[in-house]
Amino acid sequence: MAPTLTATTASWRLPGVDLAAFVQATLAEDLGAQGDITSAAVIPADARFVGVMDSRDAIVVAGLPIAEAFFRALDPDVRIERLAADGDRVAPGTDLLRIEGNARALLTAERSALNTVQHLSGIATMTRAYVDKLMGTGATLLDTRKTIPGLRLLEKYATRMGGATNHRMGLWDAAMIKDNHVAVAGSVEEAVRRARAAGIARIIVEVDRVDQIEPALAAGATHLLLDNMAPPVLRGAVTLIGGRVPTEASGGVRLDTIRAIAETGVTYVSVGRLTQSAPAADIGLDFVAI
Repeated sequence: MAPTLTATTASWRLPGVDLAAFVQATLAEDLGAQGDITSAAVIPADARFVGVMDSRDAIVVAGLPIAEAFFRALDPDVRIERLAADGDRVAPGTDLLRIEGNARALLTAERSALNTVQHLSGIATMTRAYVDKLMGTGATLLDTRKTIPGLRLLEKYATRMGGATNHRMGLWDAAMIKDNHVAVAGSVEEAVRRARAAGIARIIVEVDRVDQIEPALAAGATHLLLDNMAPPVLRGAVTLIGGRVPTEASGGVRLDTIRAIAETGVTYVSVGRLTQSAPAADIGLDFVAI
């Protein structure tokens, strides 16, 4: 049978995330009704393990407190020594966590803990690479809503650990008027007018042509998203806007193009691939019996 899960005692908190519920749901998905049948069959109930989680590559760390919560959920008496912190930039071979406790519990929690740290550290690592490319340009890196359903707050936490700034957290915290909204409303001006009439304070308008800029500003846009514009066009758009509202370059931004985009003078550059396409970090966890 599946083991009884205990409430996590981790002190880490992220607004909007119920860590105990996330841990419980993730472990329940892995355990099913029968539990970890391999560990139950092979590992004595009183056996103990000690192990070290380490990075095999140069990474930016994210998710260690969540990993701890997985181990504590199955072994409340586990001893954990944190050897790195979220947001740290570490070299290959760096030890991240040292864990000692019940062998069955640690093996059962291992995959969930590793999956989380690998995924979030992968996002943080890719984010830091983009942030490094922006150094000295004055532009700020933004993430997007291109996140795995159910993991948005954790993934956006990881981008912050990598040095980015969160864009909209959801559909609720700002209006973003895109081409489909304009198509239904009839024009940029009408779409913005409706947003203002609804009492929305932050109104982001996506424009993909320079001739859309003045109508959007005249209607009351508070932020312009300059979509899929080449750097020369972006530079002209930024000059035309003249600092009246923040500007954001978006669409197809890659590591090899982001600096040229940022050097056009935009306020922000948003990159969907930070959460959509980041590879998992190479992180391992090796146990030995004690």
